[in-house]
Amino acid sequence: MTDRTGRAPARRAAATALTAVATAAIALTGTPALAAGGAVPAFLEPAQLPPHPASAWYAGPVTSGVPDPLPFCVGETLPGATSRYRQYWTEFDTNARQITVVERDEARAKTLAELLNQAVRTCAARVEQQDPDTTAEWRNYGTVDVEEGARVHGVRTTHAWTGNDVHLFSVGRDGRTVTVVHWAQMGTFEHAQVSDFRKTTHTAVDKLY
Repeated sequence: MTDRTGRAPARRAAATALTAVATAAIALTGTPALAAGGAVPAFLEPAQLPPHPASAWYAGPVTSGVPDPLPFCVGETLPGATSRYRQYWTEFDTNARQITVVERDEARAKTLAELLNQAVRTCAARVEQQDPDTTAEWRNYGTVDVEEGARVHGVRTTHAWTGNDVHLFSVGRDGRTVTVVHWAQMGTFEHAQVSDFRKTTHTAVDKLY
Protein backbone atom coordinates (compact mmCIF):
# COMPACT_ATOMS: atom_id res chain seq x y z
CA MET A 1 0.00 0.00 0.00
CA THR A 2 1.37 3.42 -0.96
CA ASP A 3 0.20 7.00 -0.75
CA ARG A 4 0.32 9.24 -3.80
CA THR A 5 3.95 10.09 -3.12
CA GLY A 6 4.88 6.42 -3.52
CA ARG A 7 5.93 5.99 0.10
CA ALA A 8 4.74 2.84 1.86
CA PRO A 9 3.32 3.66 5.34
CA ALA A 10 4.54 1.67 8.31
CA ARG A 11 1.89 -0.81 9.33
CA ARG A 12 2.94 -0.80 12.94
CA ALA A 13 2.52 2.96 13.02
CA ALA A 14 -0.94 2.60 11.48
CA ALA A 15 -1.99 0.12 14.14
CA THR A 16 -0.74 2.47 16.85
CA ALA A 17 -2.65 5.35 15.23
CA LEU A 18 -5.86 3.30 15.16
CA THR A 19 -5.55 2.57 18.88
CA ALA A 20 -5.09 6.26 19.60
CA VAL A 21 -8.08 7.16 17.41
CA ALA A 22 -10.36 4.65 19.11
CA THR A 23 -9.29 5.72 22.61
CA ALA A 24 -9.81 9.41 21.90
CA ALA A 25 -13.17 8.77 20.22
CA ILE A 26 -14.47 7.03 23.35
CA ALA A 27 -13.52 10.09 25.38
CA LEU A 28 -15.52 12.34 23.05
CA THR A 29 -18.81 10.45 23.41
CA GLY A 30 -21.36 12.57 25.22
CA THR A 31 -24.89 13.94 25.24
CA PRO A 32 -26.45 15.17 21.97
CA ALA A 33 -26.31 18.94 21.65
CA LEU A 34 -27.74 21.70 19.51
CA ALA A 35 -25.96 24.78 18.25
CA ALA A 36 -26.42 28.16 19.88
CA GLY A 37 -30.02 29.26 19.60
CA GLY A 38 -31.28 25.68 19.26
CA ALA A 39 -30.47 25.40 15.54
CA VAL A 40 -30.30 21.90 14.07
CA PRO A 41 -27.60 21.31 11.41
CA ALA A 42 -28.97 20.97 7.88
CA PHE A 43 -28.07 18.02 5.62
CA LEU A 44 -27.33 17.79 1.91
CA GLU A 45 -30.18 17.41 -0.55
CA PRO A 46 -29.79 14.63 -3.17
CA ALA A 47 -29.19 17.11 -6.01
CA GLN A 48 -26.19 18.50 -4.11
CA LEU A 49 -24.24 15.22 -4.46
CA PRO A 50 -21.78 14.77 -7.37
CA PRO A 51 -23.99 14.23 -10.45
CA HIS A 52 -24.37 10.65 -11.67
CA PRO A 53 -24.30 10.28 -15.47
CA ALA A 54 -27.22 7.84 -15.61
CA SER A 55 -29.29 8.22 -12.44
CA ALA A 56 -30.82 10.71 -10.05
CA TRP A 57 -29.79 10.67 -6.40
CA TYR A 58 -32.26 9.56 -3.70
CA ALA A 59 -32.12 10.09 0.06
CA GLY A 60 -33.45 8.59 3.24
CA PRO A 61 -34.50 10.50 6.35
CA VAL A 62 -32.12 12.16 8.79
CA THR A 63 -31.65 9.59 11.55
CA SER A 64 -30.08 9.75 15.02
CA GLY A 65 -27.03 7.59 15.74
CA VAL A 66 -24.64 6.11 13.18
CA PRO A 67 -25.38 3.83 10.22
CA ASP A 68 -25.42 0.06 10.73
CA PRO A 69 -23.05 -1.39 9.61
CA LEU A 70 -20.58 1.25 10.67
CA PRO A 71 -19.31 3.49 7.87
CA PHE A 72 -16.10 2.47 6.15
CA CYS A 73 -12.93 4.03 7.59
CA VAL A 74 -14.59 6.41 10.08
CA GLY A 75 -17.22 4.29 11.84
CA GLU A 76 -15.23 3.42 14.95
CA THR A 77 -14.30 7.07 15.48
CA LEU A 78 -17.85 8.47 15.51
CA PRO A 79 -19.51 9.21 18.88
CA GLY A 80 -22.81 7.40 18.30
CA ALA A 81 -24.72 9.22 21.03
CA THR A 82 -24.20 12.61 19.37
CA SER A 83 -24.31 11.66 15.68
CA ARG A 84 -27.03 12.07 13.06
CA TYR A 85 -26.82 10.78 9.50
CA ARG A 86 -28.51 10.63 6.13
CA GLN A 87 -28.04 7.94 3.48
CA TYR A 88 -28.05 8.62 -0.30
CA TRP A 89 -28.08 6.25 -3.28
CA THR A 90 -28.47 6.01 -7.04
CA GLU A 91 -30.00 3.34 -9.25
CA PHE A 92 -26.53 1.97 -9.95
CA ASP A 93 -23.42 1.29 -7.84
CA THR A 94 -22.86 4.79 -6.40
CA ASN A 95 -23.90 5.68 -2.85
CA ALA A 96 -23.12 8.30 -0.22
CA ARG A 97 -23.81 9.33 3.34
CA GLN A 98 -23.44 12.41 5.51
CA ILE A 99 -22.83 12.18 9.25
CA THR A 100 -22.94 15.23 11.52
CA VAL A 101 -21.92 15.62 15.16
CA VAL A 102 -22.57 18.64 17.41
CA GLU A 103 -20.00 18.72 20.21
CA ARG A 104 -20.21 20.58 23.53
CA ASP A 105 -17.62 23.18 22.52
CA GLU A 106 -15.31 24.11 19.66
CA ALA A 107 -12.25 22.51 21.23
CA ARG A 108 -13.94 19.10 21.32
CA ALA A 109 -15.21 19.57 17.76
CA LYS A 110 -11.69 20.40 16.55
CA THR A 111 -10.35 17.28 18.26
CA LEU A 112 -13.05 15.10 16.70
CA ALA A 113 -12.32 16.51 13.22
CA GLU A 114 -8.62 15.72 13.67
CA LEU A 115 -9.45 12.16 14.78
CA LEU A 116 -11.73 11.61 11.79
CA ASN A 117 -9.09 12.87 9.37
CA GLN A 118 -6.55 10.57 11.02
CA ALA A 119 -8.94 7.63 10.73
CA VAL A 120 -9.22 8.17 6.97
CA ARG A 121 -5.47 8.67 6.52
CA THR A 122 -4.73 5.33 8.22
CA CYS A 123 -7.69 3.45 6.72
CA ALA A 124 -5.85 1.88 3.78
CA ALA A 125 -3.18 0.37 6.04
CA ARG A 126 -5.85 -1.04 8.38
CA VAL A 127 -7.72 -2.61 5.45
CA GLU A 128 -4.58 -4.41 4.30
CA GLN A 129 -3.85 -5.62 7.84
CA GLN A 130 -7.36 -7.00 8.27
CA ASP A 131 -7.65 -8.69 4.84
CA PRO A 132 -4.50 -10.03 3.14
CA ASP A 133 -6.47 -10.46 -0.12
CA THR A 134 -7.10 -6.69 -0.33
CA THR A 135 -4.76 -3.90 -1.32
CA ALA A 136 -5.59 -0.27 -0.58
CA GLU A 137 -4.28 3.21 -1.22
CA TRP A 138 -4.96 6.63 0.33
CA ARG A 139 -4.76 9.97 -1.44
CA ASN A 140 -4.84 13.49 -0.07
CA TYR A 141 -7.08 15.78 -2.13
CA GLY A 142 -6.36 18.88 -0.09
CA THR A 143 -8.51 21.35 1.79
CA VAL A 144 -11.69 23.26 1.04
CA ASP A 145 -11.95 26.87 2.25
CA VAL A 146 -15.31 26.95 4.02
CA GLU A 147 -16.16 27.96 7.62
CA GLU A 148 -13.46 26.44 9.90
CA GLY A 149 -12.21 24.35 6.99
CA ALA A 150 -12.64 20.93 5.43
CA ARG A 151 -10.25 18.26 4.15
CA VAL A 152 -10.86 15.81 1.29
CA HIS A 153 -9.44 12.28 1.05
CA GLY A 154 -9.61 9.35 -1.35
CA VAL A 155 -9.31 5.63 -0.55
CA ARG A 156 -9.13 2.92 -3.22
CA THR A 157 -9.50 -0.79 -2.37
CA THR A 158 -8.81 -3.75 -4.64
CA HIS A 159 -9.98 -7.21 -3.59
CA ALA A 160 -8.80 -10.36 -5.29
CA TRP A 161 -12.39 -11.54 -5.90
CA THR A 162 -14.59 -8.44 -6.07
CA GLY A 163 -12.45 -5.88 -7.91
CA ASN A 164 -11.99 -2.17 -7.24
CA ASP A 165 -13.94 0.29 -5.10
CA VAL A 166 -13.16 3.97 -4.73
CA HIS A 167 -14.22 6.18 -1.82
CA LEU A 168 -14.11 9.93 -1.29
CA PHE A 169 -14.31 11.41 2.21
CA SER A 170 -14.45 14.93 3.53
CA VAL A 171 -14.28 16.13 7.12
CA GLY A 172 -15.44 19.69 7.75
CA ARG A 173 -16.20 21.87 10.76
CA ASP A 174 -18.41 24.87 11.48
CA GLY A 175 -17.87 25.99 15.08
CA ARG A 176 -18.65 23.04 17.34
CA THR A 177 -20.28 21.02 14.57
CA VAL A 178 -18.36 18.43 12.53
CA THR A 179 -19.68 16.79 9.37
CA VAL A 180 -18.36 13.87 7.33
CA VAL A 181 -19.42 13.20 3.73
CA HIS A 182 -18.60 9.79 2.21
CA TRP A 183 -19.11 8.97 -1.50
CA ALA A 184 -18.37 5.52 -2.94
CA GLN A 185 -18.70 3.47 -6.11
CA MET A 186 -17.04 0.62 -7.99
CA GLY A 187 -13.92 1.77 -9.81
CA THR A 188 -10.49 3.31 -9.26
CA PHE A 189 -9.21 6.82 -8.54
CA GLU A 190 -9.68 7.61 -12.24
CA HIS A 191 -13.44 7.22 -11.70
CA ALA A 192 -13.59 9.44 -8.61
CA GLN A 193 -15.48 12.74 -9.12
CA VAL A 194 -13.05 14.76 -7.04
CA SER A 195 -13.91 18.21 -8.39
CA ASP A 196 -17.65 17.63 -7.97
CA PHE A 197 -17.10 16.14 -4.51
CA ARG A 198 -15.14 19.21 -3.42
CA LYS A 199 -18.16 21.33 -4.41
CA THR A 200 -20.41 18.97 -2.43
CA THR A 201 -18.10 19.33 0.56
CA HIS A 202 -18.26 23.13 0.40
CA THR A 203 -22.06 22.97 0.24
CA ALA A 204 -22.30 20.46 3.11
CA VAL A 205 -20.26 22.59 5.52
CA ASP A 206 -21.65 25.94 4.37
CA LYS A 207 -25.29 24.90 4.79
CA LEU A 208 -24.95 23.37 8.26
CA TYR A 209 -26.35 26.66 9.67
